[in-house]
Amino acid sequence: MQDAGDLQWRNRRCLGEGQPSVLLLTIGYNAVMPCRRCPEDLSTEELQRLLIEKRRVERQQRLERFRRSGRAVILNEPDEMGVEKLPSVLSEQTLEEDIAPRQRSWIDKTLLAVELLAVLGLMVVLFNGVNLMQRLNREVAGALQQPTMTPTPLVMAVVLPAGHTPPTAPGGAQPNEAEIPEHLRPLVQSLAALPQPTPGPGQPIRIRIPAIGVEFPIVEGDGWEQLKKGVGHHIGSANPGEKGNMVLSGHDDIYGEVFRDLDRLKPGDEIIVYTQDRAYTYVVTETHIVEPTDVQWLAPTDEATVTLVSCYPYMVDNKRIVVRGVLKDE
Repeated sequence: MQDAGDLQWRNRRCLGEGQPSVLLLTIGYNAVMPCRRCPEDLSTEELQRLLIEKRRVERQQRLERFRRSGRAVILNEPDEMGVEKLPSVLSEQTLEEDIAPRQRSWIDKTLLAVELLAVLGLMVVLFNGVNLMQRLNREVAGALQQPTMTPTPLVMAVVLPAGHTPPTAPGGAQPNEAEIPEHLRPLVQSLAALPQPTPGPGQPIRIRIPAIGVEFPIVEGDGWEQLKKGVGHHIGSANPGEKGNMVLSGHDDIYGEVFRDLDRLKPGDEIIVYTQDRAYTYVVTETHIVEPTDVQWLAPTDEATVTLVSCYPYMVDNKRIVVRGVLKDE
């Protein structure tokens, strides 16, 4: 144990030389008295303990500041025996490490939400794009696919056949050009000069109408010269038994008056047309009185029909009578 004189001498030596001193507590004889020692007088172990104690004090002070500012919480309080338990506290580094993950967690959640929204938006865009492409493909396919057009029948005639002036008119019966529109007369004249086709085995050669006692030959063509021979088959119209409209024309008051009594026909009467091979029976369905220019009756039909055309009325010849029939099932 060092005496008081020696301790004072050591303190004066440390203070006099301007060197830092260390205050030590010397315990002896039930008395505690301070002792200052120079750093060079301390051992390595003592210096390490001093450094640890200094760090502990600084840490306690820092934790006390954190506690006062609310940044640290003491989990365990001193017990009833007065023995202070070691406080479980969060150090500054632990707090920083705890706060940083919370901030990162919030940022990560925000970024995750943004990514989910971006993915959802991308899916919506892709879905709309696919629908748009499908709609465009359908529109393009519809534009490229041409609709099935129903062919417009080519009706070369501008007036119904069998037209002529009455036999009682000045000059007698002759082709009635007055009923042809003036701007179409050159066309009618050019058609009259066309050669007549040679009859084939499927073309009509004879007609018989039992209800009015008609039985006459049929020739190809319904021009002025052809109708002098009997009933004319309109060139380009259907043959007997075929699907379409077979047009037969004849005069009512000249050249045999073959169709004089067409107005006496009633629905259900039979019209029998012969070819070289067989006979075809048609049944009358309707009768009409029309203008000479009503050429719609020459147009093709979807079923096998026959259309009879003649001038009307008798000895006046300013209109046409049209009788239509359909092929009878056999």
